[in-house]
Amino acid sequence: MSIVRIAALILIAGTIAAQQPPAQPAQPAQPAEPPAPVAAVLENYKPVTAERLKKPEDGDWLMVRRTYDGWGYSPLEQITTKNVQRLFPVWEFSTGMVSGHEAPPIVNNGVMFVATPGNQVIAIEAKTGKLLWRFRRPFAEGAIVPHPTTRGLALYADKVFFAVGEAVLVAIEAKTGKEVWTAKIEENKNGYYTTMAPLAVDGKVFVGASGGEFGIRGFIAAFDADTGKELWRTFTVPAPGEPGSETWPKGDQWKNGGGSVWVTPNYDPETNLLFVGTGNGGSWIGDKRPGDNLYTASTIAVDAGTGTIKGHYQYTPNESWDWDEVSPPILVDFKRGGRLYKGLIDVARDGYLWFLERSSGRVSFVEGKPFVHQNVFKSLDPETGRPDVDLARKPGTGKLADFCPSLWGGKNWPPIAFSPKTRMIYVPANENLCGTLIGEEEVPYTPGSRFIGARNTTYLVPGADHVGEVQAWDVDTGRKVWTHMYPTSMNWGPMLATAGGLVFTGGTNDRMFHAFDAKTGKLLWQFPTNSGITGQPVSFMVDGKQYVAVQSGWGVDAVAMQGVLNRARPGEFPEVPQGGAVWVFAVK
Repeated sequence: MSIVRIAALILIAGTIAAQQPPAQPAQPAQPAEPPAPVAAVLENYKPVTAERLKKPEDGDWLMVRRTYDGWGYSPLEQITTKNVQRLFPVWEFSTGMVSGHEAPPIVNNGVMFVATPGNQVIAIEAKTGKLLWRFRRPFAEGAIVPHPTTRGLALYADKVFFAVGEAVLVAIEAKTGKEVWTAKIEENKNGYYTTMAPLAVDGKVFVGASGGEFGIRGFIAAFDADTGKELWRTFTVPAPGEPGSETWPKGDQWKNGGGSVWVTPNYDPETNLLFVGTGNGGSWIGDKRPGDNLYTASTIAVDAGTGTIKGHYQYTPNESWDWDEVSPPILVDFKRGGRLYKGLIDVARDGYLWFLERSSGRVSFVEGKPFVHQNVFKSLDPETGRPDVDLARKPGTGKLADFCPSLWGGKNWPPIAFSPKTRMIYVPANENLCGTLIGEEEVPYTPGSRFIGARNTTYLVPGADHVGEVQAWDVDTGRKVWTHMYPTSMNWGPMLATAGGLVFTGGTNDRMFHAFDAKTGKLLWQFPTNSGITGQPVSFMVDGKQYVAVQSGWGVDAVAMQGVLNRARPGEFPEVPQGGAVWVFAVK
């Protein structure tokens, strides 16, 4: 059967202009109004200390994945496999925005903070859904934000930290929603923008830059939480003479080398190291930039105090498939052959599951294996993990290559979760999508313009019976335990694991929020929300009662992949209404 290739929409691009109200005539001075009273839940706001971030209370969710190790795990266990069927929405809050709602609700002592598209942060009373304050920052005129989303917030002391789309870091007063300071991350007109949630560690706030499709030079930077002063900046593409520069061709290509930081790093307090995932190279096709091209498509271990790169692991040298390694690995110690490894586990866009060993610097290979069909790597070096690439499936300038998985990867940005009770990781995967790429002869660079230099298609494998999956893997055996398949949907759902033996996720075009038995994969409960869920689920407790919360709001890459499926098999993949909302559930 011939393969029908379908052009994929891979970039949602546009220019968003700020709407300015017309000038108003001068008015007579009015007596100042007394400040509005502060809600009781905000009066009792509990400052977020460095120690609380390292050891959060069970009932709070203080950062994007709750803990620095990136597990996405709640120790709360009131909601269980036995009573989850009684889970019901207790309140729902419309955000007033559309596009992809990818951020988790962040909860501190009964106060919920939610970031949405449109440069918006909302504070809500977590128990009741009552609006406490709303922060909006208008887009700058002509802002370049091709992925109009945000992946969350950071809390530290009495502030909320938010990276707005046009690459500006904002500190907001937690009790009032008022702006305290701003810091420019980079120049937006040159293609730098931000999707990631900041990370707060010991008085520093870390944030990176998206924009590899515009030929940026990626970096991670640290800012002082009190003042917004930049403390250090570490580039993911080395300049000439810096370690790793020998993996780039001579000349100026390093200046536009890519290596974007799209997703919040994970952190090891014991070694003070950040583990940062980096994007692909610029331009896309590797024969334009001969060499391994460190530190693209890698995990880098960065000293949080100084910004020094202490170690790295590159998954795909000379990356040419748009397989950014956007997600950071989670920190999980695992067993192999009777030995306990201080581990890093990465479920990568290249379709491989990577088990690595972390230390005070060096990152070492332990094991790698495909979790979806992958036909590019013929094998991995047993010592280093370096892939032996089938060159027939590597795109080149003027050379078309056909490969699996597609450029969206076996898993994209949505994070996995880990349960210490089951010793399993839970993976939002996509199978049966492949693609082609061919490089263009000339790839001129203009600041703020696309710097890709490739044409692509994405196609659904003929006869495929599904695309989306939820997979569970035992970290100590390296074996897959169970798989749940979605026959008529992709999966763009971040994962939440809980001590109650449950795994929560959305990610499907039927708008459902799902709960699975963490041990067996049995679907125990589902509930239709207003839109599709690409938000990160969380669980929290107020007044002794456990809740589960998630944002619903379909958009960005999920919409693009939906378009591919609809064109491949019209009528089989239901359209998804847009519109953002926060949903909070409890057992009744």
